[in-house]
Amino acid sequence: MINAVDILENEIIELSEEILEILLRDHTSKKNIFWGTDNYENLGKGYEFNSEIKPELITGDNGNVIMPRVKKDLQLQLFRIKDKAEVFTPSWVCNAQNNLIDNAWFGRENVFNSEVYESRGSKRWITNPEKVEFPKGKTWKHYVRDKRLEIACGEAPYITSRYDTTTGEFIPIKERIGLLDRKLRVICENVHSSGDWLKASQIAFKNTYAFEWQGDSLLLAREAMLYTFIDFYREKFEKEPLLKSIKYIAYIISWNVWQMDGLKGVLPNSCESKEHEVENLFGEKTTTEIPCEGCDKNEIKKHNGKYCLIKDWESVDKLTGKKGKKIRFVDLLK
Repeated sequence: MINAVDILENEIIELSEEILEILLRDHTSKKNIFWGTDNYENLGKGYEFNSEIKPELITGDNGNVIMPRVKKDLQLQLFRIKDKAEVFTPSWVCNAQNNLIDNAWFGRENVFNSEVYESRGSKRWITNPEKVEFPKGKTWKHYVRDKRLEIACGEAPYITSRYDTTTGEFIPIKERIGLLDRKLRVICENVHSSGDWLKASQIAFKNTYAFEWQGDSLLLAREAMLYTFIDFYREKFEKEPLLKSIKYIAYIISWNVWQMDGLKGVLPNSCESKEHEVENLFGEKTTTEIPCEGCDKNEIKKHNGKYCLIKDWESVDKLTGKKGKKIRFVDLLK
């Protein structure tokens, strides 16, 4: 499991059935995430496009139903490219683009690694083994709290790089290049007690966001983030994190990595046309279909679908009096 590309749902439920239930949760619909693809319809009832992903559909004898894109057959990969423009980015490209973000944040280059050109225009990277130094006025805590978002995330290769999504090659912890990987690296370099490490890592997860349309890819992204937490904790302390710590990270992920139509800010396919009945002077009734205004006018804040909820972990919720205010993602857009 430590070096596995495909995180098996059967192994998750051996750890805890509740963890898988948390990873399948959708906080906007108060149901589970749904498939959002026709790729599984041939498996029968419960695998339809709009059906929720239930634990029993992906565990037991069905434990290999969901797998990373690199393990899917080529024909299915090509179909998903055509159907939902599903294209996964090589890790060296993710690294190069993540480096651009950090170059701007740190005001210098090669903070985490240096890029090396190879033949045919591709690159690899050489990890900088030195402890990360921070510019004047900034500390590792600022970096951990800096918000990051991966849009249309697929299996979240920009956030966590447990494996290269195009080759299937497992990437050792010290070589990882994801946005979350980098946050956890600086935590490991600056925090040495497990209690403080857990608090800092929770902050890192609370400030890392992503959304995705297709439910299977979304689950893979959530699983990869959860196992990234376990990987780094195990590497740092040479033991397993407590189950309650894993559950809380899974809970954070279930809020921060959500299912959404990125063009509309709503749950996929939740907008609908409404019928409007009119009666004329002669008592004759006619029915007209009124489309969703947002869809009709391409205005993101006028859809009648379910706008997706996320958490602002720093703001206080007036109902509970605790930090962790529910907000609509669309309200963050200007």
